[in-house]
Amino acid sequence: MFNPSRRNRNIGTAKQEHGQQNKLRIPQTVYGLSPLESLGPYQKKEVEINGYQFIFVTEKTREGSLHACSVEDIQQIIAHIPTEDYGSLRLIVLRQPKRKEEILSPVWGRLAYSFEFENDYYPAVILEAIEYPGKMKWETSLSVESQKELERLKEDGHNFINNGRFWTADLKPENVRNTQLYRTLLHEFGHYVHYLTIVERPGHEDENLSLWERRFDFYNQMPVVEKENFAHRYATNLKRLFEEKGIIPLNRT
Repeated sequence: MFNPSRRNRNIGTAKQEHGQQNKLRIPQTVYGLSPLESLGPYQKKEVEINGYQFIFVTEKTREGSLHACSVEDIQQIIAHIPTEDYGSLRLIVLRQPKRKEEILSPVWGRLAYSFEFENDYYPAVILEAIEYPGKMKWETSLSVESQKELERLKEDGHNFINNGRFWTADLKPENVRNTQLYRTLLHEFGHYVHYLTIVERPGHEDENLSLWERRFDFYNQMPVVEKENFAHRYATNLKRLFEEKGIIPLNRT
């Protein structure tokens, strides 16, 4: 399989206009931006899952911020994701967002198609640390898609209160864990699987680079809502399957 991170350093970055529609809304997804790679002190752990080597990077959090999911939590979930969906994705980053990012573009998690780490490049799923105490605030006038996301958040355990103008909920680590572990992680894998399906899987090692670029341009120009719907379906189907098999909810680790 091609490694896109070695072929085009700008894949999935702001240079290709990913992540430009995610202002002041926690639940949406954005894609790899170069400031993401500027990590503070971190711990690295290499973990083998179903014969694949993953690298977990846990960035030190600020006072008041926490990583809601542990490496062991995430490892257990990934172990039940179909191995054919791993692709070249090996890097899982538990990241401490900068304060400005928390104000301007707060998110639960991100997918980076090319993340520079220790002088190499990997596709990466990134889960963000959250500061407590904190609140989510949504306007009561919501689009259809935002209404669906609000309902998903309520199912995760977030207790929203309608004060007339806004829906508000206190951020609590156990509810954030539910969101990130059972939805965000799977959602970001869903985006990656969509990318694999459109761009990587139809190709072969000896093909002309222009063919790959044509497929990537097609993927890159797909409507955001189409990508989001694919990732939501992927995450929802896996979550339902995990619940039916008794895989989730996990015990706290």
